[in-house]
Amino acid sequence: MKVHVEIDCTPEEARSFMGLPDVGKANDMYVDMMTKAMKGVSNPDQLNEYARNLAPMGQMGLKLFQNFVEGSMKANGTKTGPKGTDND
Repeated sequence: MKVHVEIDCTPEEARSFMGLPDVGKANDMYVDMMTKAMKGVSNPDQLNEYARNLAPMGQMGLKLFQNFVEGSMKANGTKTGPKGTDND
């Protein structure tokens, strides 16, 4: 037997219901820091270097996240390469 439950609530209501903390202020500070850091970026290589340094767990975290996104896209049948072709 399957039971389908649909709950209509805002993200704030869901966060509160599940007992998760409000990280809005921390997020605002992070966005402000990133905005200031990105003002000096003048080319894609420099942007890539900033992303590697600021990503959680550095390069390993960035690669882990990339693998997670690619795996999710493949599981959903979404093409991951340019113009709808797989990179495999």
